Amino acid sequence: MTTDDTPAPPRPEPAAQRSESPWRSGPFRLFFTARSASLLADGMLMVSLTTAVLGSGHGAGAVGYALAAWMAPIALLVLFGGVLADRFTPQVMMVGADLVRMLAMLGMAGLLGAGDVRLWQIMALMALSGAATAMFQPGVASIVPRVARDIQRANALLRVSEAMSALIGPGLAGLLVAYWDVAGSYAVIAAAYGLSALVLAPLRRLAVEREGGDDPVWQRLVAGWHEFRSRSWLWGVIVLWAVYGLFVFGPAIPLGAALITEQHGATGYGWIASADGAGTIVGGLLGMRVRPRRPLVAGASAMFLFALNPLAPALGWSFTATALTGVLAGCGFAFWGVMWATSVQSHIPLAVLSRVYAYDVAGSIMVIPLGRALAGPAAEAVGGADRVLVFSSAVSVVCLAAMLCVPAIRRLGRAPAPQDRDTADEGAAPALS
Repeated sequence: MTTDDTPAPPRPEPAAQRSESPWRSGPFRLFFTARSASLLADGMLMVSLTTAVLGSGHGAGAVGYALAAWMAPIALLVLFGGVLADRFTPQVMMVGADLVRMLAMLGMAGLLGAGDVRLWQIMALMALSGAATAMFQPGVASIVPRVARDIQRANALLRVSEAMSALIGPGLAGLLVAYWDVAGSYAVIAAAYGLSALVLAPLRRLAVEREGGDDPVWQRLVAGWHEFRSRSWLWGVIVLWAVYGLFVFGPAIPLGAALITEQHGATGYGWIASADGAGTIVGGLLGMRVRPRRPLVAGASAMFLFALNPLAPALGWSFTATALTGVLAGCGFAFWGVMWATSVQSHIPLAVLSRVYAYDVAGSIMVIPLGRALAGPAAEAVGGADRVLVFSSAVSVVCLAAMLCVPAIRRLGRAPAPQDRDTADEGAAPALS
């Protein structure tokens, strides 16, 4: 078993590998198209779900129940998704997950079209979709090194696609709901998931590396956990990121949205949210060009900009200043995302990457719903949302500073240690077998 606690000096990447655009890889183009389609569907889902629940005569609290029904299976099953992705290949799991999500969304469209929808029916279908998402998500990271030689540029392009989907998805869902109906919006979401499955299907022929043979699920979980905990740079980031999710990401969205709407109106909030999305696109584009020798140091340094995100509404800054902080925060967050994904995909053996990434996803998302649930009571307890958000900003700075103080995180270079990849070339080979 290897460990990256004392990383070797970074190795220079081959010039051909650095300069080759991911777009020259047919498999990457397929994966990018599929990922963009599924991200667009995810971006539409929130607006469609909220409209469906409220339009069916259920209250605002029911929206929270429906969201919980979707998120709980993701948190509970994502580790098993990682095990199954490494066992049956990420491609097969992702195609199957997309087909299940397509059927769940068609079920929603059918229910809403028929009328008299019960809350438990919505929750059941959303839980099915969430379970499929848990099977889909771990494979995302492990496919990238298989379809693109330049992993960083591939991740940057995917980050830009994610930002565009986050901007376009809610608006598209709103237009469909307004000018068609909510059942129609779910039909379009189903079509997007179906497109993703269709485009991913040819990637079944990608060469894969398996570890563990026919070992039982629990043994494969243990093996993934051992790979995860053997690298202090990896679990160190996840532990700090969990604290970040609880105290920063959790309160920032509900409390920040409420304060910004109060200060600048609903239209102002929409423009500020768009500014954040624009910043994410800029950060993704920077991730395509900037190649720091210490990616995690560069990414964490950029994330200091995100501390402005909760601070601006807490201090009541002007609309222009708040929009500018949105651009900067989105830029920092996207650049960090590119650096982090590239580091994980470069330093973890492909045969266990889905399992390790599943621990990453679980550790990153499980505490955010708790942070959101506690945000309101915390604001009441301390005398205002502004105080909670100032605290969030301070925690953001402290967590990132702590991250930079961990030697294993600070010293991690671009290139993996030779023993940390299955082979030097397999991880970058974009060709189908």
